[in-house]
Amino acid sequence: MLAASPIRPSSVLRLPFSPRARTQIGLFLLAYLVYSAARFVTIGDLNTATDNAHWIVSLQSSLHIGVEASVQGALDTSWLVWIFNHLYLIAQLGVIPAALIFLYHRSQALYVTLRNTILATWLLSVPVYGLFPVAPPRLADIGIVDTISTHTMDMNSSLSTSFYNELAAVPSLHVGFAMAVGIALFSAIRNPALRWIALLWGPVIGLTVVATGNHFVFDAIAGIVASVLGYGLGVMAARIRIKRPVSSLGPAFAEA
Repeated sequence: MLAASPIRPSSVLRLPFSPRARTQIGLFLLAYLVYSAARFVTIGDLNTATDNAHWIVSLQSSLHIGVEASVQGALDTSWLVWIFNHLYLIAQLGVIPAALIFLYHRSQALYVTLRNTILATWLLSVPVYGLFPVAPPRLADIGIVDTISTHTMDMNSSLSTSFYNELAAVPSLHVGFAMAVGIALFSAIRNPALRWIALLWGPVIGLTVVATGNHFVFDAIAGIVASVLGYGLGVMAARIRIKRPVSSLGPAFAEA
């Protein structure tokens, strides 16, 4: 008679990821928590943020790029609004993790580059949020509609604002990260049609943030600049060889 195999607690609790994958997940969660906490610590005053938003409006007007109201008016149809609202909501918490997981399995070099770009861009953006708080167009009292709150979910409720700093409009990491994700996927995907669709992700999110009333054109440009700087900082960090890592996080940054 066969004896039943004992169930080991360690096998039940073991996560379905390799040790390195668990390290990467932990690193990202820790970095995101630190980034989120820092954004709340550096949250600015609404009046100051509104004044800064009006300064952006004036600057864009002088440069003839103040198109937010025109874009929102031209795209104000029910089905387009629904698409833009949901694209905005999934861009950060849905598409970025999915892209990182795909790249982790497809190309370690591209995964590491995108990962380091995101981490470095977070690091660079936090001081900007504190020194230059900006109200998004939907809160700047300039006639821009908050399409997400109107049609999808209340972005201004106490529950919603507990997850993000609504005065951290500059730089727009929605746009900066979308451009970075699009370029990384373009480099990793082999199908020609899908490669170009991936490359369009950045411009689509750029249009989305303006159409939903969440960012000025200025914010989007600043987001792209921040991601480019983050990419440069990430490349520099990747070239630094850690001879004696002081913790388990050292190899996480150094390994390809």
